[in-house]
Amino acid sequence: MVTAPPYDIITPEEQQELYNKDEYNIIRLDYGMEFESDDENNNKYTRSAAHLNKWIDEQVLVFEDEPAFYIYEQVFQLGDEESPTHSLKGIISLVELEEFSKKIIMPHEETLKKAKRDRMGLMTATGTNMSQIYSLYMDPDQAIADIISECSDGAPDITFTTDDNVIQNIWIIKDPAIIGVISKKFENKQLFIADGHHRYETALNYRNIRHEQDGTEVGTQPYDYTMMMLVSMDDSGLFIFPTHRMIRNVKNFSEQMTVSMLTEDFSASKIYFTEGDYADIIMTKLRNTVDEKQFAFYTGDNYYYLLRLKDVHIIDDMISGKSDAYKHLDVTILHKLVLERYFGIDDKSLAEQQNLVYTRSASEAVEAVRSGEFQCAFLINATKISEIKDISLANEKMPQKSTFFWPKLITGIVINKFDN
Repeated sequence: MVTAPPYDIITPEEQQELYNKDEYNIIRLDYGMEFESDDENNNKYTRSAAHLNKWIDEQVLVFEDEPAFYIYEQVFQLGDEESPTHSLKGIISLVELEEFSKKIIMPHEETLKKAKRDRMGLMTATGTNMSQIYSLYMDPDQAIADIISECSDGAPDITFTTDDNVIQNIWIIKDPAIIGVISKKFENKQLFIADGHHRYETALNYRNIRHEQDGTEVGTQPYDYTMMMLVSMDDSGLFIFPTHRMIRNVKNFSEQMTVSMLTEDFSASKIYFTEGDYADIIMTKLRNTVDEKQFAFYTGDNYYYLLRLKDVHIIDDMISGKSDAYKHLDVTILHKLVLERYFGIDDKSLAEQQNLVYTRSASEAVEAVRSGEFQCAFLINATKISEIKDISLANEKMPQKSTFFWPKLITGIVINKFDN
């Protein structure tokens, strides 16, 4: 079986390309094509189930003969070939599903009903976790990291390089003693979901539905567990990228009027570009921020505005019943003090993306405004790992598109079928 990127970052063009590349690409299971002729009995979910069963029969997919953990490493560079090489390493395993109220599995981001309906349709048809949920744990004494390092000291059992030049290494661990030691180390640990909130909530709902249908007790069935990639919060290869906001369809939009209004809460410095890449110049300036809350406001010309929040406590008066960790997030300040207050883009508009579109690419944000497709863009810094932990521990959730972990975990290395 051939791997693919996570389904939620694949464009329709990439989806078609992956379909064409190989008849055994995981895309056919995890992110099936939709057709006008689809009906209740023949649709992307039923086709996924049919492909899954066929591949098992043909032994394209083979079950492990005994329980296993998988050490999964990604080796990558963030820039060109001269950039430093980084390594992200964790363990793929099954984790028992727990309600968020128990504060064992900790979310940090809001979810959307449409995405959960889609994942439920797939899980119901296939009875399978197609991809691992990305979760973080605290390992201050490096006890788990040392075991992982020791178990992955030799050559990997599987290694390949994906199209984005990320080396993917997998070590298969079947030694019951090692599995037992690792499992013991995770007892009483909290897990913080980094990526995969929709899939986790879907797995919980699926579990509850199956227990009701089967008349079984929680904790007794394979679907009481979900597949996760577990990574230490202190892993040096852990990177979060920002997600920028592009604005359109705002009535009577005026750059001068907007800047004038924003200066009530922000200091605004108009900075002209010299030669070079506009997006790169902006992001270099933002990344050099220490503790200040600041954004870049770009309107399509040869300059941008650097907006610095005058007093972080301004936001305190606007939001009640939330922790300081939540209120002082860059995305919270941008959404509440700017998008909602001055552009009228409220939660409903955000959900429907009437006026706002997200992009992970600063270059795309800049070019989209320069081309006239969007009226302006706000470029921001990335959320910090410490902020994710603080938000989770406060039992709160960040606004949509607050985090973008990179590199993305590949789909198709391991899948977990509940009913063998």
